[in-house]
Amino acid sequence: MTRRDPDALFAARTSKKLPFDFVLDELADLGPWTRPMFGCTAVYVEEKIVFVLRDKNDQDTGVWIATTKEHHASLRLQLPNMRSIKVFGVGETGWQVLAADSDDFEESVLRACSLVLAGDPRLGKVPASRKKKRR
Repeated sequence: MTRRDPDALFAARTSKKLPFDFVLDELADLGPWTRPMFGCTAVYVEEKIVFVLRDKNDQDTGVWIATTKEHHASLRLQLPNMRSIKVFGVGETGWQVLAADSDDFEESVLRACSLVLAGDPRLGKVPASRKKKRR
């Protein structure tokens, strides 16, 4: 029988490397913060979720953009490879993705970051749990 090292029980876990961490570097002036979300990393600026960083070795790996359907056409002019995520099923969703396997992935993500930095209202959503409740 092998004895376990009692100190190993209390050793700090090494955290997984944040995928696409250059996004946080780009948004640093806005003081972004992150939170785990469904095995991915949500990126917030103030109270708005702006991106989800996803590295799952599937078609939706990349940077998810929090937006709404009414903004898709205008955003596609600046982010031509942006598309609806597929993990939520068939059809257009509010969430869009800049897929990591795209030829212009980094360039597109940097462009999306510049839109957030400029305060573009098409990017970002206040999560339902953070919206102020009306009385």
